[in-house]
Amino acid sequence: MVRLFLVGILFLFSFLILFRAPTNLLWYVSILVTEFCWIFLVLACILLFWKFGDVRYHLTATLLAVITLVMYLLPLIQAFRTGKAVRKEFEMAFGGNQIVNGEQPFTPLKILSGIGAKKVSYQSYIYSPVQELSLHFYPSVVGGKRPCIVVIHGGSWAAGDNLQLPELNSELAKSGYHVASINYRLAPKHHYPAPLEDVRTALDFLCAQADNLKIDTTAFTLLGRSAGGQIALSTAYTVKDARVKAVISFYGPTDMVWGYENPTSPLVLDSRKVMEDYLGGTLQQVPDQYKHSSATETVTSYTPPTLLIYGENDPLVSPRHGNRLTKKLDEKGVKYFTLYLPWATHGFDYTLNGPGGQLSTWTVKQFLAAVYKKM
Repeated sequence: MVRLFLVGILFLFSFLILFRAPTNLLWYVSILVTEFCWIFLVLACILLFWKFGDVRYHLTATLLAVITLVMYLLPLIQAFRTGKAVRKEFEMAFGGNQIVNGEQPFTPLKILSGIGAKKVSYQSYIYSPVQELSLHFYPSVVGGKRPCIVVIHGGSWAAGDNLQLPELNSELAKSGYHVASINYRLAPKHHYPAPLEDVRTALDFLCAQADNLKIDTTAFTLLGRSAGGQIALSTAYTVKDARVKAVISFYGPTDMVWGYENPTSPLVLDSRKVMEDYLGGTLQQVPDQYKHSSATETVTSYTPPTLLIYGENDPLVSPRHGNRLTKKLDEKGVKYFTLYLPWATHGFDYTLNGPGGQLSTWTVKQFLAAVYKKM
């Protein structure tokens, strides 16, 4: 009976691989289930071969353990298939000669071998003394003037900081890019477009320090996650700063009007309240704020190359935001690339070693190489 109970719990958790988490707590569990699936695979194997408990339930527990084992293999199988597809799609989008280095998009062994990867140390700077805003600067391990990636954290525009998910910062620094992970003014005290102004201030600071920091001031990329993805896209699309050569959004909302009209389940997030705090009112009260902060409404033919990454099981930001933006990018003839991960949820890049972390990191590196190779 004990064995059947434990297998049953693992089996129920495995449904988070197939379906969006129905509550906020289960969303956190879904990150573990999908990106650390190898741990659950090991547990399922142990329960498959460990014969203990009431023998009356032995066959049932064994059959359920086999099904559970297959379920936890799905992210790995899907990642392998997605890796093969994304390589071909990227070659078609940017040309076969744009693929750099010999890394594969997804390598199962890296799930374990990547643990404990060396981190790049950062330096802290106050980039906006008036607003008391800071950034962490991860210097490129490659010498000379280098492009700089400005990273904008998530947190529903009201929380989070520049310590969020730092592993990618180190990985990009080891790939030859400077990385500046910034803080920005938060809601509800500050409304849109305050964070966009902060990004511009950060760019001005980095340019002023370019000689000391060895930054190529003509080669910035904005990279944001979730709320930070919206800020990155909105900044790149509306500010029209020639220094910004590309923008990358991890599971960021792109259509704030549509997002307000199609809210997230309140059991996961009160998305309307979050948007109201950020934009200063409801859609009916401040419609221009919602429209102007939507990347879908601010795309032009001069919009910089864009990379969009979404998990199809995301319960917080629907991957349909990506579909809505790519339609507009196509209309304007803007260069872009999209990566959709069938099993992944919001925050799938919590670990770079998991299936989603590996595929997104590979795609980001290839995208940056293609953008800067054309300069």
